[in-house]
Amino acid sequence: MNLRVFRLAAALVPLVVASGAPRWQETSPASRPAQQPGARISDQTYRVSVDLVNVFCSVWDRNSNAFITTLTRDDFAIYEDNKKQEISNFSRETNLPLTVALLIDTSQSVAPKLKFEQQAATNFFYSVLKDRDRAMLLEFDSGVTLVQDFTNDANKLAKQIKTLRAAGGTALYDALYLACDEKLIREVGRKAVVILSDGEDMSSKATFDAALEMALKAEATIFAISVSRGGFFGVGQNKSGDRVLQQLAEETGGRIFFPFKVEELEEAFQQIGSELRSQYNLGYFSANTQRDGTYRKIEVKLAEKGLRTRYRKGYYAPTH
Repeated sequence: MNLRVFRLAAALVPLVVASGAPRWQETSPASRPAQQPGARISDQTYRVSVDLVNVFCSVWDRNSNAFITTLTRDDFAIYEDNKKQEISNFSRETNLPLTVALLIDTSQSVAPKLKFEQQAATNFFYSVLKDRDRAMLLEFDSGVTLVQDFTNDANKLAKQIKTLRAAGGTALYDALYLACDEKLIREVGRKAVVILSDGEDMSSKATFDAALEMALKAEATIFAISVSRGGFFGVGQNKSGDRVLQQLAEETGGRIFFPFKVEELEEAFQQIGSELRSQYNLGYFSANTQRDGTYRKIEVKLAEKGLRTRYRKGYYAPTH
């Protein structure tokens, strides 16, 4: 597997253990609507093609940092394991439906910042969600809770964000694994995970590798906002946690933000929204027809100099 995976020094419990794989919290606050967080979407709605490889990429000007949204198919070349592929599907993603999973760290370590996170997240949903978009909200401390399932109603999301309270440890990897395995993997189109966390994990059954692999299989782009002690009104640094978040973002084609004040937290959400509305989708059918489940490296090249691009670094081939 050609992944530049960050290995944590602390030993983590393997994904498959006696107590089972990561699971949702069994109980939720009474104020939250009744729902079935662990329930899978009906197989009848599972429309994802296992053969088509979708690569969502952002392109921006190297000097101005402005997103470029006027490129054509001929401006791109895509390679899998160093072999050029034929781009069969091409589209600009400005107006296509978007599915977002917001994962908020509510562990005790982020308690002083939670109210600022709640306000910024609320504004994000109001500004980003369009008619055909959907979003869901997860919180994680020592466990993972689906606070609000997929909805297009920003008011519902805002209401549930207000119920979040900080306590306990951190199960970041479980939250990412469950969001992708139970929800996003069965969704079609553009999929983004936005993580607000300090990046430290103390409670997960899933490993970093397993969570990243599931995100890649779900074709989810991860945007991480670090709320570590190294920024956001704090002192000191949380280098290991920030490296975790950066690795997750880079491997899936997203980016990481390090806000040092409330205004920058708000700006981070705005930049995420802008990038999600400025992406291209490059779809191709791999020349490698083996269904062997192996990791395959992706590279996107641009014809025009002076531009930069961001995209997921690879994917896992289907097995059936």
